[in-house]
Amino acid sequence: MIGDREGRTPDVTVALPERAERTPRPGASRHDVVVVGGGHNALVAAAYLARAGLHVTVLERRDEVGGAAVSATPFAGLDARLSRYSYLVSLLPYTIVRNLELVVELRSRPVSSYTPLRRGGRDTGLLVERKLGAATEESFRRITGGDADFQAWRRFYEQLGRLARALAPTLLNPLLGRGQLEALAREEGAGQAWEWVFEQPIGVAVEQHFGDDAVRGVVLTDALIGTDSWAGDASLKQNRCFLYHVMGNGNGEWRVPVGGMGSVAEALHRSAENAGARILTGAEVLHIDPDAGGGRAEVTYRDAAGTEQTVQAGYVLAGVAPAVLTRLLGRGGGAQGPHPQGTQLKINMLLDRLPRLKSGADPHVAFAGTFHIDEGAGQLRDAYQRSHDGALPDPLPSEVYCHTLTDRSILGKDLLKRPDVQTLTLFSLHTPPGAASKDEMVRRALAGLDAYLAEPLADCLAVDADGAPCLEAKTTEDLQAELAMPGGHIFHRDLSWPYAERADQVGKWGVETGIDNVLICGAGARRGGGVSGIPGHNAARAVLDRVADAGRRRSSGI
Repeated sequence: MIGDREGRTPDVTVALPERAERTPRPGASRHDVVVVGGGHNALVAAAYLARAGLHVTVLERRDEVGGAAVSATPFAGLDARLSRYSYLVSLLPYTIVRNLELVVELRSRPVSSYTPLRRGGRDTGLLVERKLGAATEESFRRITGGDADFQAWRRFYEQLGRLARALAPTLLNPLLGRGQLEALAREEGAGQAWEWVFEQPIGVAVEQHFGDDAVRGVVLTDALIGTDSWAGDASLKQNRCFLYHVMGNGNGEWRVPVGGMGSVAEALHRSAENAGARILTGAEVLHIDPDAGGGRAEVTYRDAAGTEQTVQAGYVLAGVAPAVLTRLLGRGGGAQGPHPQGTQLKINMLLDRLPRLKSGADPHVAFAGTFHIDEGAGQLRDAYQRSHDGALPDPLPSEVYCHTLTDRSILGKDLLKRPDVQTLTLFSLHTPPGAASKDEMVRRALAGLDAYLAEPLADCLAVDADGAPCLEAKTTEDLQAELAMPGGHIFHRDLSWPYAERADQVGKWGVETGIDNVLICGAGARRGGGVSGIPGHNAARAVLDRVADAGRRRSSGI
C-alpha cells in the first residue's frame, strides 16, 4: 500500500543533491515544455499549452499515442476495433471537451447493471436500470423479498449525487483544504455522504443501508475496481476509488465512447497537433535532468531510428507513472512507497451471438450494462482474502459489458452485415501476480461466466481468419510490458483524496513533484486515475500560472 496509516497518499518528491551549475549540452533543441509519454492526459496537457502559444513537444515510447485509451483490431481478418485497455468514460469533464474542441461522443447505456443469481434453487437476477423504473423495483422485490433495499438504493444514491455535484466542479481548480471541501458538500446537503465516504470504510455505510448480500456487492464493486482492497480496509483506499467512480461530471454515469476508446485519443491527438504541439512516437525517454543549466531541464531520448537525442525545456511534464518518473530522474530518495501493483485481468472477445442465460433474462438487456459475476459482498471479501494470501480466487469476481449493444460503429462493414455479432469485455478483480498462469486465469474467469449461461460461451465465440477463437487477455504483467505501467496498476499508484492534505498544498494543482520544473500530468497526480484528462488540464494550468508569474516578476523588475 502507498500512503500512511491514515490512507494519505504522498505527492511525488525526489531528493536533489547539491550539484555544480552546468552549461546546456551543445546541439540540444530548446522548447517551452516537453511532455514525457503520450497518454490521453499528456495529450490534454499538450493541447492546452500549445493553444496558449507555448512550444510543446510530446515524446511517446510506443508507435501510437493514447496510452491505455486506445483501440485495436486484435483478431486476424475481422474488422472489430475494440477498446483494448480502458473501455468506459465517466470522469472526462465537459469543460475539457469544450475547451479543446474535441469531436467525441459519449453515449449512455440503457442499463446500469444486471447480476445473475441463484436463489432458492432457481436462476434469477437483479436488474438496475440507468433511470430507475418499475422493472428495477420489481427486480429488487423479487430478489430481496421486499421494498426496503430498493428504497434504500434511492436514498443512498440521491445522497451520493449531492456529493458528486458538490465535488466534481473542484477537480479543475486549485486544491482546497479538506475542511473547505467538506463545507461545499454540506452546503449541497451531502453531509451524510461525506461521512460515508471520507470518515469510515465504505463497507460500514453499505452494510447499514442494504440487507441483501448481492445488493451490497453491486454497490461495493465501485470501490474495488483496480484497487487491491476490501470494503472494510482501514486505509480507506477503497473509499477513494469509490468516490472517483461515483463523482464524474456530477452524476457518476459511465458512458460508452462511440467509435471505441481510441476515438477519444484520436480527438485529443488532433486537438494537440492542430494547436501546434509536436508529437513524436517511437521516442523512448531515457533520462530527465531537471538542472541542465540556465534554469532549464534536459530530456534524453532514443528516437525511432535508435539515435539518442536531447531536448531542453523550461518545464517537463510526466505523463508516466510516478515510479517511472523517479527512475528517469535517477533519484532513489523519492517518497514513493512500495512499487505499485495491480490485480486485474481483462479479456476482450468477439462473439457470433450473445449467449442465453439460465435466468431467462434477455441477454440484450443483461449485457447492456455491467454484468456482475460472483460479486456479492461476501464473495468479494473472500476473494480479497484469498488474493491477499497469494492465491487465485475461486470463484473469481468479474464484470462483463457489451460495447456493441450501445455502439456498433466499432464493427467494419462486413461484420455489420451480421446483426448477431457482438463484442464482450470481461474484467476480473483480485488476480494476484504469480498466483496462476494467464491460461488458468482466463479459464477461471470464463468458468465463472459459464455458470450463469444456458450454453457454453465457447460455442458463441467467433473465430478469426486463422481459425482461432476471438479472445484476447491482458494481465497486469501485460500492462507493465506494453504500457510501462509499473505492476500493471491502472491508476499508476493508489488514488489520492481530491483535496490538499497539507497547508502548503492548498492553492496548488496536485501535480507538483518537489522539483520546480518537473510536474506530473498523468494518472499518478492528485485527482488522477481513470480516463479523465483532469491531471493533464491541471498540469497545464500549473505551468501557465508559473509562466504568468515569471512574466509579472520580469515586468516588475523583480
